[in-house]
Amino acid sequence: MVVKLQRPILVGGLGLSFSLWMLDSWHDSIVQVGEFGLLSALAVGGGLWLFQQKRPKDSLKQLDGMVVDRATVESAIAKTETVINQLAQETENHPALETLREQVAQLLLELDRQKIKVAVTGGKSVGKSTLIQVLQNLETQNSVSLQETAPLFRETGENSDAAILAEVAKSDFVLFLTNGDLTDSEFQTLQQLKAANQPNMLVFNKQDQYLTDESANIFSQLKQRMQGNVVATAASPIAIKVRKHEADGSVQEWMEQPAADIQQLTHQLGEVLAQQGQRLVWVTTMRKAGLLKAEAKNWLNGTRRDRATPIIEQYQWIAAAAAFANPVPAFDILATAAINAQMVMDLGNIYQQKFSLEQAQTVAGTMGSLMLKLGLVELSTKAISTVLKSNAVTFVAGGVVQGVSAAYLTRVAGLSLVEYFQQQEIAIDSGTGFNLENLRQTLQKVFQQNQQIGFLQGFVKQGMKRLLPEVQQVEVVSVQKAMG
Repeated sequence: MVVKLQRPILVGGLGLSFSLWMLDSWHDSIVQVGEFGLLSALAVGGGLWLFQQKRPKDSLKQLDGMVVDRATVESAIAKTETVINQLAQETENHPALETLREQVAQLLLELDRQKIKVAVTGGKSVGKSTLIQVLQNLETQNSVSLQETAPLFRETGENSDAAILAEVAKSDFVLFLTNGDLTDSEFQTLQQLKAANQPNMLVFNKQDQYLTDESANIFSQLKQRMQGNVVATAASPIAIKVRKHEADGSVQEWMEQPAADIQQLTHQLGEVLAQQGQRLVWVTTMRKAGLLKAEAKNWLNGTRRDRATPIIEQYQWIAAAAAFANPVPAFDILATAAINAQMVMDLGNIYQQKFSLEQAQTVAGTMGSLMLKLGLVELSTKAISTVLKSNAVTFVAGGVVQGVSAAYLTRVAGLSLVEYFQQQEIAIDSGTGFNLENLRQTLQKVFQQNQQIGFLQGFVKQGMKRLLPEVQQVEVVSVQKAMG
């Protein structure tokens, strides 16, 4: 697509600033400006604008680093379909299936889309609406769709930044408007767009509201911070007072509205869309495929977690009973009860991670070693002992600490496996390729999530009910009251 440039009355950000500076500096003098005088002054701006067109084409650099073609996108869509099909296989009549299938079918149609979607976003009062109006007045051959977002960075309101950026992710290109140097919030949002492979251009709008040197300084800072890919505009320039002296000595004054100064933007945007339009569509389609795959996988993981939870609970109480019946030092708990190879196999079957008994034993041993090295065994035993410390049951049944600790560590191990499996791709045939660093991080994360005192107190009570007969608990409490 080629955007035809509007024939400028006032061209170039620097040209406009220079003209304003000239008029401002002559405000104490009688300035006779006719049509020729005004256009002559503005011609200086035109020369400066033409000079700026010699600079490197920054707007294409971001796309050059994206390796994407039709085959790559089709592969991404196929992977998304794999997850959706797996969800259908494991959960009949899942409520999300119909919508997911409709969306993946739409992705295939997106591959040949011709109209480029451009999102115009930014904070409040940066000129989004005005810029869109100006751009829509240009001849664009109906191949571009401009969509304004709600203002970003508002403290209140229904449209959160996350929701707005989710909508922005559906566009092919983003014009991010600012009316000055970047705030931290603006910079962070631009970094998010970059991380999401969202092609964008930073638009320094309302540059005419600054003095020439201020505007040039801001523009330079923006280019440095964003490493290029920045344009300066004035979508609605400040009106200029024009004074004309007639031959009879009379003076006429009027305010003249300069044309919108958007030549840098239309030139670079036109260049991007003409040369990279098809790739932009493919990048967007692949991004949508990734988001849809993540959504489908979340549904699938939720279904699998529902099946995994009772298995973890089953094995945690088996481990508790074994440790309670045969109390051992805390150091040996993992070797005897906390990690169960059969649990690894059962959970692996749910998450399509196929383990032989030998592989499951290796995984169990690996997790046990990591727990010991991370100090989780000692920390959990101390925490559970603290909860039990004030309870007389502790002194009657010394194995309670070991039993509850074994159950707790088995639970942490099971939840860690679930968390780890959820990070893997769908339908992996073998469980031999464990990433130890990822497993270590997952263990620490799950352990910290299950260290809240409220959870531990509830877990200990649950363990006591399972490990001690109800009659014995009543007797112990009665003795405790009598002694008190």
